[in-house]
Amino acid sequence: MGLLDVILGRTKPVPPDLDRLFGLPSAAVTLEVAAGFTPTGTGAVCFATVEGAAFEQTHREVEELLDADAGRQGSPGAGGAGSAAGSPVELVRDEYGYSWLVSRRSPEQLSELVTDLHAVNTSLESNGFGPQLLCSLVSFRAEDDRRLALVYLYKRGTFYPFAPLPGPGRRRDNALELQMRAALADDLRMEQDLDRWFPVWGAPGMAD
Repeated sequence: MGLLDVILGRTKPVPPDLDRLFGLPSAAVTLEVAAGFTPTGTGAVCFATVEGAAFEQTHREVEELLDADAGRQGSPGAGGAGSAAGSPVELVRDEYGYSWLVSRRSPEQLSELVTDLHAVNTSLESNGFGPQLLCSLVSFRAEDDRRLALVYLYKRGTFYPFAPLPGPGRRRDNALELQMRAALADDLRMEQDLDRWFPVWGAPGMAD
């Protein structure tokens, strides 16, 4: 960044640091101690929907990469719409038109799940889809069936908690979200701008 940029107040965007995803297992321990939330085993990468042969090839590469992971042997496949039976990742589209590549493992395999998310992000990025990447999330559940997601903002390199309230309508537990931001400050780089705590209604893992 040059002197003129400094004078005019221009700053270069911070490059994404996907390795921050590896802080999630430590954060999960904090979540369980602080509020009784444990992993569901579901994680997902969200991106602006793209079409065409290039993306289909990238999707296949991601599947092959994760399928080659020996740690996945014996864990349930994703299955479902957009994927073949037993496929390691499921491609789904939400009601807003965004696409998600979803990985499902057993709840105790959080480290492996985070590795999956890192690999998916890296594959999309290396194949030119970085501008379309929006966020990644890992979902958690409490014994009383409350849900919570830790959301990683790709372009910000920061995390925030998303806690939908149970019951009809779409409402958030803002008090819990703020409580978890404070609790996780030593584990993750938390997003300080609350306007960027976007709701991820219907995200994979938040209702199953």
